[in-house]
Amino acid sequence: MWRAGWRETVWADLQKPWDLIVVGGGITGAAVLSEATRAGYKALLVEQGDFASGTSSRSSKLVHGGLRYIKEGKLRLTYTAVRERERLLVEAPGLVEPLNFLMPDYRAAKPGRYLMAVGLTLYDLMAGAWSHRYYPAQLFKMLAPHLREMGLKGGFWFRDAETDDARLVMRLILEAVGAGATALNYTRCEDLLVEDGTVSGVLLRDMAAGPGGAGRTAEVRAAVVINATGAWADGLRHKVGGEPRIRPLRGSHLLFPSWRLPVAQSVSFLHPKDGRPVFVFPWEGITLVGTTDQDHRKPLDEEPAISTEEVGYLLDAVRGMFPASGLQPADVLSTLSGVRPVIGSGKADPSEESREYAIWPEAGLLTVTGGKLTTFRCQALDVLKAARERLPARPPARHSETVFAARVLPLPPEAGRLDEPVLRRLTGRYGEAAPALISAARPGELEPLPGTATLWAEVRWAARAEGVAHLDDLLLRRVRLGLLLPEGGEDHLDVVRAICREELRWDDARWKEESRRYLDLWRTRYSLPAEPWAPPEGGPGLAGVR
Repeated sequence: MWRAGWRETVWADLQKPWDLIVVGGGITGAAVLSEATRAGYKALLVEQGDFASGTSSRSSKLVHGGLRYIKEGKLRLTYTAVRERERLLVEAPGLVEPLNFLMPDYRAAKPGRYLMAVGLTLYDLMAGAWSHRYYPAQLFKMLAPHLREMGLKGGFWFRDAETDDARLVMRLILEAVGAGATALNYTRCEDLLVEDGTVSGVLLRDMAAGPGGAGRTAEVRAAVVINATGAWADGLRHKVGGEPRIRPLRGSHLLFPSWRLPVAQSVSFLHPKDGRPVFVFPWEGITLVGTTDQDHRKPLDEEPAISTEEVGYLLDAVRGMFPASGLQPADVLSTLSGVRPVIGSGKADPSEESREYAIWPEAGLLTVTGGKLTTFRCQALDVLKAARERLPARPPARHSETVFAARVLPLPPEAGRLDEPVLRRLTGRYGEAAPALISAARPGELEPLPGTATLWAEVRWAARAEGVAHLDDLLLRRVRLGLLLPEGGEDHLDVVRAICREELRWDDARWKEESRRYLDLWRTRYSLPAEPWAPPEGGPGLAGVR
């Protein structure tokens, strides 16, 4: 955890020698920091924005093997992801949870029952557990009563998993910091330091307002600099002469109130337009619909947002599969768009690009990019294996270690007022900090906000101990209220204001600026575009989808 004034302490200590500097505070950078610290490295992580503010808070929230990759022949990728999914389900309950999937089988629809059965059988064999079953139409409709019935022959049930991606990142980082690592958000890597043609460190710039002032710089050196900036990776690679290799692809989602699109488990199907997988599943008390896959041509430092065409694409899909829903743009609670760091190979269809990760050593800069959320630990271990060339005296990281700290601290008496699912959720998301979070709660703060599973105590703890610099850090990433509540939770901001005044020492002027900044960001990047999709004359369609 970070106490008040922690940034000043860290900045005063940056000049010491480091084994590793990790640039990038998403899931990959967080995993590298975690594994490096566990192996005994002196490790520093820096992130130009907030932790998980890029792709790693905007993913599809799925911890899965990628069933579609079996069809593409990418069995190694699927096997690795499935095994990691199983590991996380065992080691991170409350953070990574099982999610049942339904896959309907319609007449004349591809890939057909036989091929689906073969794929799911391989999927289960990789996991070492049989978890799929075929149901005829009548039984399948009981599992998903609102599905389109015309042509329905039946469907498959199988198992995957889901998570809160931003909390996954935060738990990795916070446990690493608790074990001796250092992590700084709002700290930009302005340049690479090069000696004798080899990267030897970084020039950092403080991007956070506060004591010391934004804009201060520091030259920091390390034996290895790791570029874990995801879609931004080519920016650092360019400084050592690397040719562009990243193809940024945008994936967008629509979030609906659960009562408006009720599903008890995920429904996965192929979009009628292009055959891409679409899923509709329950997440954090709402219903999430995703995802798109298209080239992102806007500047990466500009917050991504869903396009009018993507709204149409997703609404067309969900209305086709749930025809009685009558969903309209006005039903959308919020939107979510992230940019995937896919390694480009020139394929015309973005969805055909590989999702495997790559590690490139270039003039002492070690870049890791690509990959899937599920395989974060495999990526980190491979990066550390490559880093040992310059740190041969350090012990190798071991895959046999648990992903998270296994120690469970005693819970305070106040925990007796919480139901077991609530305790499971808190211990999964906050790990060893869960008892302190519960103890820090004020009267009434162990109650959830209406319509969510989030406790007011989580808001207070995040403001107190989790490196919050801006209101969007708090409401969009530490807790996800900006996605789960109407208008980004605007109706609850008075209570949030009181918490921020106490925990962050924000005066009225600071609160006014932060609330204005947050609401403007939510309305332009997490809501519908200014001109939402509407079906063309003659009925629903895919207006403008490319």
